[in-house]
Amino acid sequence: MRGDDRRSGELFSYVDLEARVRDDHPLRLVREMANAALKDLSRDFSRLYTNFGRPGIPPERLLRAMLLQAFYGIRSERQLMERMEFDLLFRWFVGLGVDDAVWDHSSFTKNRDRLLEGEIAAKFLRAVLAQPKVKRLLSSDHFSVDGTLIEAWASIKSFRRKDGSDDDQGSGRNAERNFHKEKRSNETHESTTDPEARLYRKGKSQPAKLYYIGHALMENRHGLVVAGGVTQASGTAEREAALALLGRRRKRRRITLGADKAYDVAQFVADLRARGVTPHIAVDGHVRKTGNPRATAIDRRTTRHAGYVVSQRCRKRIEEVFGWVKSSAGFAKVKLRGQVRVDAAFTMALAAYNLIRMPKLLGAPA
Repeated sequence: MRGDDRRSGELFSYVDLEARVRDDHPLRLVREMANAALKDLSRDFSRLYTNFGRPGIPPERLLRAMLLQAFYGIRSERQLMERMEFDLLFRWFVGLGVDDAVWDHSSFTKNRDRLLEGEIAAKFLRAVLAQPKVKRLLSSDHFSVDGTLIEAWASIKSFRRKDGSDDDQGSGRNAERNFHKEKRSNETHESTTDPEARLYRKGKSQPAKLYYIGHALMENRHGLVVAGGVTQASGTAEREAALALLGRRRKRRRITLGADKAYDVAQFVADLRARGVTPHIAVDGHVRKTGNPRATAIDRRTTRHAGYVVSQRCRKRIEEVFGWVKSSAGFAKVKLRGQVRVDAAFTMALAAYNLIRMPKLLGAPA
């Protein structure tokens, strides 16, 4: 007998959300570890809120929702709220009941920005790494560092002179602009929509765009990110950020740091050695037109060891981090403005990357 396609509304539901999610779902382990990290941040959350007024969105639910946005590649807050309206898995992960109302997207954005500006993302990343299950996976001796360009949420048309002398070129919200024969630089120009974004060119054959640079410090044992952040785009930003990320770690014993040939600079290598870090940096084998190889700061003292070869093989895994962050977490072109917000959102995406890999690393069913 053919079933009836007509649907009748149910007045009551007797099935709990917990029963709707299968026992071996990978998000169960992710939620367990995220909740443990959020519990450690309870005091930090309390400092961001007053003791009077209307209750806001619980910060724990905000961060869980941000994790889902990264996990499933949801590109906007409107879409995230719409998905939470009908997706029981999303409601279960965030902590909403079946009958609970979903927040307005503007309220979610306003409350999320409060967390982003309170350095909660960096603390959440550290809290995730401090969990006993994660801590035993981390290497304390061998690390890799790299940076990636993050296109800013600003049009190249918004890159105007700081003195305002080119404001009369066209009218309207999206007026045409002629950049022919105009010399533009970060010293004389800035974006009117995101002044902290910087004009940067990836290579000689690449167009100049408004960028930030995201940085990540990865341990080499399982490829988990232990620190990260965002800086303004410049030719020295990667090396300066690498030293800053290393400075956040406790100095216990000598460590190794793998990196690509962009870090092969004498001063940077000297700074690493002064900090007790062995530089496992890729040697640029490019031969100049004169027939002489490019000068390198890495000598046989480093390259002759077998560990150097291992570091060079492991460091390439950091590209997997950036690939996931850009494709799934939506950082190919960030949808936030200002270095503080972009930095917090990028760090949160790094924490999401660590969490999404936990089921596989800990042997849970995928």
